[in-house]
Amino acid sequence: MNRALIVIDVQESFRAHPLWGRISDPKIAEQVGRLVASARAAGDLIVWVLHTEPGSAGVFDPESGHVRLLEELERPLPGEPVLHKTSHNAFTTTNLQQLLTEAGVRELRVCGIRTEQCVETTTRIGSDLGYRMVFVTDATATHPIGDLSAAAIIERTGAVLRDRFARIATVAELEAEAAGA
Repeated sequence: MNRALIVIDVQESFRAHPLWGRISDPKIAEQVGRLVASARAAGDLIVWVLHTEPGSAGVFDPESGHVRLLEELERPLPGEPVLHKTSHNAFTTTNLQQLLTEAGVRELRVCGIRTEQCVETTTRIGSDLGYRMVFVTDATATHPIGDLSAAAIIERTGAVLRDRFARIATVAELEAEAAGA
């Protein structure tokens, strides 16, 4: 196994947040579920990452009960790590890199919530660490920020990552590649 799918922050905390009504894709679990199914079929490692803010008394505080995967997602299988992070990327406050190294992983496919925040930051760090990165743009979601629409943020994120930090792909493209393999 030299590939992993990193599912970042696809969690109930976001649904409990007031901005959920403005999220770019309230059905993100469907796209993520397709990636998970494809990764499982290929025998890839799947790592689930949840953002936490212990002691904050907000929706990301583990005490809130919202720090769990979106209900629509299939539960992690045995051997699929679930990591809890407190930073904007999945590496700094977890043992993600150790897990990937031990598994011999060289390519990471990333998806999740806050396209321009935790998913993009993880992609940039992963690239800096030497991983081949695949940013699955239509399996990410975000909220508008100021005058920027969610669609504009997603487009901008893909543009700045493309060919510098990551290959940009869609769920359908990756499924087609798997079918042709």
